[in-house]
Amino acid sequence: MKPILRIPCFNTIKDSPELRIFDVRTGPKAFENYEKEHLKNAVYVSLDNDLAEIGNFENGGRHPLPSPEKFAQTLGDLGISPQSHVIMYDDKNGGNAAARFWWMLKAFGHVKVQVLDGGLQRAISENLETESGNFKYQKSNYPITDWKLPQKNIDEVEAATLKKNAVIIDVREAQRYNGITEPIDLVAGHIPNAINMPFAENLDENGNFKTPEELHVKYEKLFNDFSKENIIVHCGSGVTACHTLLAMNEAGFEIPNLYVGSWSEWSRNKL
Repeated sequence: MKPILRIPCFNTIKDSPELRIFDVRTGPKAFENYEKEHLKNAVYVSLDNDLAEIGNFENGGRHPLPSPEKFAQTLGDLGISPQSHVIMYDDKNGGNAAARFWWMLKAFGHVKVQVLDGGLQRAISENLETESGNFKYQKSNYPITDWKLPQKNIDEVEAATLKKNAVIIDVREAQRYNGITEPIDLVAGHIPNAINMPFAENLDENGNFKTPEELHVKYEKLFNDFSKENIIVHCGSGVTACHTLLAMNEAGFEIPNLYVGSWSEWSRNKL
């Protein structure tokens, strides 16, 4: 199953009884805007409350992962079972917090999970059915497991800065990577020896994901030069990094390491 669900394919599965749709938009009025209009049968998921265990930024950054026990409870409360076909979208066109939810489910070993290409804007422009209100699925039970996808912690990332056979990828926009501007974290700049591959380059001019073939060309040299075990992807807080992991997987590559703490943790501990 391809990790990115294109709109024409959505129309062929939208009535499946196993389908579970989730709206993972972010921002101060995210839930209010969800209640005004969302895709039919979509349940709201909060990045801060459902997909992270926010605490001290020095330990795990702005969006550290919740415990496996808490995430399993969240999945059950959302009506997701291991058999569910889960589709998520957000209002950032290419899947921002939606990509984080995708990664977390993949890391839990969930098989049938996809991000809707183009997000809410494209779905509405292509006349997918919407509704208002606050939709809910019947609660389910989700077994507790551990995170199965590879991750690196802050000390492992620091060690990787000195290794020639490792590469650290910063997916933030170039101005943040170069330290020209920093709208969120306390300090501008980047992790030593990290390279910049902005996540926005995974998208075409319309804000949709590039084709698997185009994404394969984009990342082929990276995976030829470095093994999956030695590729570390990060961003500001472990959210948009998942956008690039999603694009890499769409291109046919195995998912490399995520540094969840990202710049929000590094800048508070290693500078």
